[in-house]
Amino acid sequence: FFFLNLNFVLLLIIYVLLKYAFLVDYVTTLFLLYLAIAAGNIFILVFVRYERSLHKPSYVIFCHLALSDVMFGTVTLPKTISLYWFNDRIVSFYSCFAQMYFVHFLGATHSFILMVMALDRFIAICSPLRYNSLFTNTTVSALCGISWFMPISWMFGVVFDALSLPFCNSNIIVHCYCDHLSIINLGCENIRSSTVLGLSLAMFSLLIPLGFIVLSYFIIIFSVLKISSSKGRIRAWSTCTPQLMIICLYYLPRCFVYLANFVGYTFNASVRIVVVMLYSLLPALVNPIIYCFKTKDIKESL
Repeated sequence: FFFLNLNFVLLLIIYVLLKYAFLVDYVTTLFLLYLAIAAGNIFILVFVRYERSLHKPSYVIFCHLALSDVMFGTVTLPKTISLYWFNDRIVSFYSCFAQMYFVHFLGATHSFILMVMALDRFIAICSPLRYNSLFTNTTVSALCGISWFMPISWMFGVVFDALSLPFCNSNIIVHCYCDHLSIINLGCENIRSSTVLGLSLAMFSLLIPLGFIVLSYFIIIFSVLKISSSKGRIRAWSTCTPQLMIICLYYLPRCFVYLANFVGYTFNASVRIVVVMLYSLLPALVNPIIYCFKTKDIKESL
Protein backbone atom coordinates (compact mmCIF):
# COMPACT_ATOMS: atom_id res chain seq x y z
CA PHE A 1 0.00 0.00 0.00
CA PHE A 2 2.86 2.36 0.85
CA PHE A 3 4.53 1.82 -2.52
CA LEU A 4 1.19 2.19 -4.34
CA ASN A 5 0.81 5.59 -2.67
CA LEU A 6 4.30 6.59 -3.80
CA ASN A 7 3.51 5.49 -7.36
CA PHE A 8 0.33 7.58 -7.25
CA VAL A 9 2.24 10.66 -6.03
CA LEU A 10 4.87 10.18 -8.76
CA LEU A 11 2.21 9.86 -11.48
CA LEU A 12 0.38 12.91 -10.08
CA ILE A 13 3.56 15.03 -10.27
CA ILE A 14 4.20 13.94 -13.89
CA TYR A 15 0.55 14.67 -14.76
CA VAL A 16 0.72 18.17 -13.28
CA LEU A 17 3.97 18.91 -15.12
CA LEU A 18 2.55 17.73 -18.45
CA LYS A 19 -0.75 19.57 -17.90
CA TYR A 20 1.09 22.79 -17.07
CA ALA A 21 3.21 22.36 -20.19
CA PHE A 22 0.10 22.72 -22.36
CA LEU A 23 -0.94 25.96 -20.63
CA VAL A 24 2.20 27.90 -21.53
CA ASP A 25 3.97 28.54 -24.79
CA TYR A 26 6.48 26.06 -26.17
CA VAL A 27 9.65 27.97 -25.38
CA THR A 28 8.59 28.64 -21.78
CA THR A 29 7.89 24.92 -21.39
CA LEU A 30 11.39 24.09 -22.66
CA PHE A 31 12.95 26.69 -20.37
CA LEU A 32 11.07 25.35 -17.33
CA LEU A 33 12.00 21.82 -18.37
CA TYR A 34 15.69 22.74 -18.47
CA LEU A 35 15.48 24.47 -15.07
CA ALA A 36 13.75 21.40 -13.58
CA ILE A 37 16.35 19.02 -15.04
CA ALA A 38 19.26 21.17 -13.84
CA ALA A 39 17.81 21.83 -10.37
CA GLY A 40 16.69 18.25 -9.73
CA ASN A 41 19.89 16.55 -10.80
CA ILE A 42 22.23 19.10 -9.21
CA PHE A 43 20.23 18.70 -6.00
CA ILE A 44 20.85 14.93 -6.08
CA LEU A 45 24.59 15.48 -6.67
CA VAL A 46 24.91 17.97 -3.80
CA PHE A 47 22.62 16.07 -1.42
CA VAL A 48 24.44 12.75 -1.85
CA ARG A 49 27.81 14.49 -1.62
CA TYR A 50 27.08 16.12 1.75
CA GLU A 51 24.85 13.45 3.34
CA ARG A 52 27.40 10.95 4.67
CA SER A 53 24.80 8.22 5.22
CA LEU A 54 24.33 8.10 1.43
CA HIS A 55 27.96 7.36 0.62
CA LYS A 56 27.05 3.92 -0.68
CA PRO A 57 27.55 2.22 -4.08
CA SER A 58 23.91 2.63 -5.21
CA TYR A 59 24.00 6.38 -4.62
CA VAL A 60 27.36 6.77 -6.34
CA ILE A 61 25.64 5.30 -9.42
CA PHE A 62 22.72 7.72 -8.99
CA CYS A 63 25.20 10.59 -8.97
CA HIS A 64 26.78 9.46 -12.23
CA LEU A 65 23.33 9.17 -13.81
CA ALA A 66 22.38 12.63 -12.53
CA LEU A 67 25.60 14.08 -13.95
CA SER A 68 24.97 12.58 -17.40
CA ASP A 69 21.35 13.81 -17.31
CA VAL A 70 22.23 17.41 -16.48
CA MET A 71 25.03 17.39 -19.08
CA PHE A 72 22.69 16.07 -21.79
CA GLY A 73 20.13 18.75 -21.00
CA THR A 74 22.84 21.43 -21.11
CA VAL A 75 24.15 20.17 -24.47
CA THR A 76 20.73 20.11 -26.18
CA LEU A 77 18.17 22.45 -24.59
CA PRO A 78 19.86 25.92 -24.52
CA LYS A 79 20.31 25.95 -28.31
CA THR A 80 16.73 24.76 -28.83
CA ILE A 81 15.45 27.47 -26.48
CA SER A 82 17.48 30.17 -28.27
CA LEU A 83 15.94 29.04 -31.58
CA TYR A 84 12.45 29.96 -30.37
CA TRP A 85 13.31 32.78 -27.98
CA PHE A 86 15.79 34.74 -30.12
CA ASN A 87 15.03 33.21 -33.55
CA ASP A 88 18.63 31.93 -33.56
CA ARG A 89 18.30 29.24 -36.23
CA ILE A 90 21.97 29.01 -37.18
CA VAL A 91 24.50 26.58 -35.74
CA SER A 92 28.03 26.66 -37.09
CA PHE A 93 29.42 23.66 -38.98
CA TYR A 94 31.88 22.48 -36.33
CA SER A 95 29.60 23.37 -33.41
CA CYS A 96 27.02 21.01 -34.89
CA PHE A 97 29.56 18.17 -34.99
CA ALA A 98 30.63 18.96 -31.42
CA GLN A 99 27.01 18.76 -30.28
CA MET A 100 26.56 15.48 -32.17
CA TYR A 101 29.58 14.05 -30.37
CA PHE A 102 28.31 14.92 -26.89
CA VAL A 103 24.72 13.80 -27.64
CA HIS A 104 25.83 10.29 -28.62
CA PHE A 105 28.68 10.13 -26.09
CA LEU A 106 26.36 10.95 -23.18
CA GLY A 107 23.68 8.55 -24.46
CA ALA A 108 26.18 5.66 -24.61
CA THR A 109 27.64 6.55 -21.21
CA HIS A 110 24.20 6.63 -19.62
CA SER A 111 23.42 3.21 -21.06
CA PHE A 112 26.59 1.64 -19.62
CA ILE A 113 25.99 3.24 -16.21
CA LEU A 114 22.54 1.61 -16.19
CA MET A 115 24.34 -1.70 -16.74
CA VAL A 116 26.46 -0.99 -13.65
CA MET A 117 23.22 -0.27 -11.77
CA ALA A 118 21.83 -3.67 -12.80
CA LEU A 119 25.09 -5.31 -11.66
CA ASP A 120 24.67 -3.61 -8.28
CA ARG A 121 21.22 -5.14 -7.76
CA PHE A 122 22.35 -8.50 -9.15
CA ILE A 123 25.12 -8.86 -6.55
CA ALA A 124 22.96 -7.42 -3.73
CA ILE A 125 20.13 -9.92 -4.33
CA CYS A 126 22.00 -13.00 -5.53
CA SER A 127 25.06 -12.76 -3.28
CA PRO A 128 24.11 -10.51 -0.35
CA LEU A 129 26.79 -11.81 2.04
CA ARG A 130 29.57 -10.85 -0.39
CA TYR A 131 28.02 -7.56 -1.53
CA ASN A 132 29.99 -5.27 0.82
CA SER A 133 33.30 -6.87 -0.17
CA LEU A 134 32.60 -7.13 -3.92
CA PHE A 135 30.79 -3.85 -4.55
CA THR A 136 32.58 -1.06 -2.72
CA ASN A 137 32.46 2.64 -3.54
CA THR A 138 35.89 2.30 -5.16
CA THR A 139 34.69 -0.54 -7.39
CA VAL A 140 31.57 1.37 -8.43
CA SER A 141 33.57 4.53 -9.17
CA ALA A 142 35.96 2.50 -11.33
CA LEU A 143 33.11 0.84 -13.25
CA CYS A 144 31.33 4.15 -13.78
CA GLY A 145 34.64 5.71 -14.85
CA ILE A 146 35.01 2.98 -17.49
CA SER A 147 31.43 3.71 -18.61
CA TRP A 148 32.45 7.33 -19.21
CA PHE A 149 35.78 6.46 -20.82
CA MET A 150 34.74 3.68 -23.24
CA PRO A 151 32.52 5.70 -25.62
CA ILE A 152 35.09 8.50 -25.99
CA SER A 153 37.19 6.80 -28.67
CA TRP A 154 34.50 5.33 -30.88
CA MET A 155 32.39 8.51 -30.79
CA PHE A 156 35.39 10.38 -32.20
CA GLY A 157 35.42 7.78 -34.98
CA VAL A 158 31.74 8.45 -35.73
CA VAL A 159 32.33 12.23 -35.84
CA PHE A 160 35.39 12.01 -38.11
CA ASP A 161 33.59 9.60 -40.42
CA ALA A 162 30.70 12.06 -40.77
CA LEU A 163 33.15 14.96 -41.25
CA SER A 164 34.70 13.15 -44.21
CA LEU A 165 31.40 13.27 -46.15
CA PRO A 166 30.98 15.97 -48.82
CA PHE A 167 28.09 18.30 -47.99
CA CYS A 168 26.70 20.02 -51.05
CA ASN A 169 22.92 19.74 -50.71
CA SER A 170 20.60 21.30 -48.13
CA ASN A 171 22.15 22.67 -44.93
CA ILE A 172 18.89 22.48 -42.95
CA ILE A 173 18.68 19.90 -40.18
CA VAL A 174 15.11 18.82 -39.48
CA HIS A 175 15.69 18.31 -35.78
CA CYS A 176 16.04 20.31 -32.57
CA TYR A 177 19.69 19.30 -32.11
CA CYS A 178 22.47 17.83 -34.21
CA ASP A 179 22.58 14.05 -34.23
CA HIS A 180 24.36 11.55 -36.49
CA LEU A 181 21.40 10.61 -38.69
CA SER A 182 20.33 14.22 -39.28
CA ILE A 183 23.85 15.24 -40.31
CA ILE A 184 24.74 12.35 -42.64
CA ASN A 185 21.39 12.71 -44.43
CA LEU A 186 22.75 16.04 -45.70
CA GLY A 187 25.67 14.29 -47.45
CA CYS A 188 25.54 14.36 -51.24
CA GLU A 189 27.33 11.06 -51.91
CA ASN A 190 26.79 7.45 -50.81
CA ILE A 191 26.12 7.61 -47.05
CA ARG A 192 25.47 3.88 -46.59
CA SER A 193 28.80 3.16 -44.86
CA SER A 194 28.33 6.08 -42.43
CA THR A 195 24.76 4.97 -41.72
CA VAL A 196 25.89 1.39 -41.02
CA LEU A 197 28.73 2.60 -38.77
CA GLY A 198 26.49 4.89 -36.74
CA LEU A 199 23.73 2.29 -36.44
CA SER A 200 26.19 -0.45 -35.42
CA LEU A 201 27.71 1.65 -32.63
CA ALA A 202 24.26 2.79 -31.49
CA MET A 203 23.09 -0.83 -31.31
CA PHE A 204 26.26 -1.83 -29.45
CA SER A 205 25.77 0.96 -26.90
CA LEU A 206 22.09 0.07 -26.51
CA LEU A 207 21.85 -3.72 -26.87
CA ILE A 208 24.92 -4.89 -24.94
CA PRO A 209 23.88 -3.11 -21.70
CA LEU A 210 20.21 -3.96 -22.31
CA GLY A 211 21.01 -7.65 -22.83
CA PHE A 212 22.99 -7.74 -19.58
CA ILE A 213 20.20 -5.90 -17.72
CA VAL A 214 17.48 -8.28 -18.96
CA LEU A 215 19.58 -11.36 -18.12
CA SER A 216 20.50 -10.08 -14.66
CA TYR A 217 16.88 -9.26 -13.78
CA PHE A 218 15.71 -12.70 -14.91
CA ILE A 219 18.20 -14.19 -12.45
CA ILE A 220 17.14 -11.66 -9.77
CA ILE A 221 13.47 -12.65 -10.21
CA PHE A 222 14.29 -16.34 -9.74
CA SER A 223 16.43 -15.51 -6.68
CA VAL A 224 13.65 -13.42 -5.12
CA LEU A 225 11.09 -16.21 -5.70
CA LYS A 226 13.34 -18.61 -3.78
CA ILE A 227 13.16 -16.46 -0.62
CA SER A 228 10.95 -18.31 1.85
CA SER A 229 9.22 -15.40 3.61
CA SER A 230 6.87 -13.07 1.76
CA LYS A 231 8.19 -10.10 3.76
CA GLY A 232 11.72 -10.93 2.60
CA ARG A 233 10.59 -11.15 -1.03
CA ILE A 234 8.84 -7.78 -0.81
CA ARG A 235 11.86 -6.16 0.85
CA ALA A 236 14.26 -7.59 -1.75
CA TRP A 237 12.06 -6.58 -4.66
CA SER A 238 11.43 -3.08 -3.29
CA THR A 239 15.17 -2.34 -3.49
CA CYS A 240 14.96 -2.96 -7.24
CA THR A 241 11.92 -0.75 -7.87
CA PRO A 242 13.74 2.61 -8.40
CA GLN A 243 16.31 1.03 -10.71
CA LEU A 244 13.64 -0.75 -12.77
CA MET A 245 11.66 2.47 -13.21
CA ILE A 246 14.78 4.37 -14.33
CA ILE A 247 15.80 1.59 -16.74
CA CYS A 248 12.30 1.32 -18.26
CA LEU A 249 12.06 5.09 -18.75
CA TYR A 250 15.35 5.05 -20.65
CA TYR A 251 15.06 1.89 -22.74
CA LEU A 252 11.39 1.27 -23.58
CA PRO A 253 10.84 4.39 -25.77
CA ARG A 254 14.17 3.83 -27.55
CA CYS A 255 13.37 0.18 -28.23
CA PHE A 256 9.97 1.22 -29.58
CA VAL A 257 11.50 3.73 -32.01
CA TYR A 258 14.22 1.32 -33.20
CA LEU A 259 11.69 -1.51 -33.59
CA ALA A 260 9.35 0.75 -35.56
CA ASN A 261 12.20 1.70 -37.90
CA PHE A 262 13.19 -1.97 -38.23
CA VAL A 263 9.72 -3.06 -39.35
CA GLY A 264 9.51 -0.15 -41.78
CA TYR A 265 7.13 2.14 -39.91
CA THR A 266 8.19 5.74 -40.38
CA PHE A 267 7.13 8.80 -38.39
CA ASN A 268 6.69 12.23 -39.92
CA ALA A 269 9.30 14.79 -38.90
CA SER A 270 7.21 16.51 -36.21
CA VAL A 271 6.21 13.27 -34.47
CA ARG A 272 9.78 11.92 -34.64
CA ILE A 273 11.17 15.08 -33.02
CA VAL A 274 8.58 14.99 -30.22
CA VAL A 275 9.26 11.28 -29.56
CA VAL A 276 13.03 11.85 -29.50
CA MET A 277 12.66 14.83 -27.15
CA LEU A 278 10.43 12.80 -24.82
CA TYR A 279 12.73 9.79 -24.51
CA SER A 280 15.82 12.01 -24.31
CA LEU A 281 14.63 14.51 -21.69
CA LEU A 282 11.76 12.91 -19.76
CA PRO A 283 14.07 10.46 -17.87
CA ALA A 284 16.34 13.35 -16.88
CA LEU A 285 13.30 15.18 -15.49
CA VAL A 286 11.71 12.22 -13.70
CA ASN A 287 14.83 10.45 -12.33
CA PRO A 288 15.40 12.87 -9.40
CA ILE A 289 11.73 12.40 -8.40
CA ILE A 290 12.23 8.62 -8.45
CA TYR A 291 15.40 8.92 -6.33
CA CYS A 292 13.57 11.01 -3.70
CA PHE A 293 10.24 9.19 -3.55
CA LYS A 294 11.25 5.59 -4.22
CA THR A 295 14.61 5.28 -2.45
CA LYS A 296 14.41 4.55 1.27
CA ASP A 297 17.67 6.17 2.41
CA ILE A 298 17.15 9.43 0.50
CA LYS A 299 13.53 9.60 1.65
CA GLU A 300 14.53 9.14 5.29
CA SER A 301 17.36 11.67 4.99
CA LEU A 302 14.98 14.23 3.51
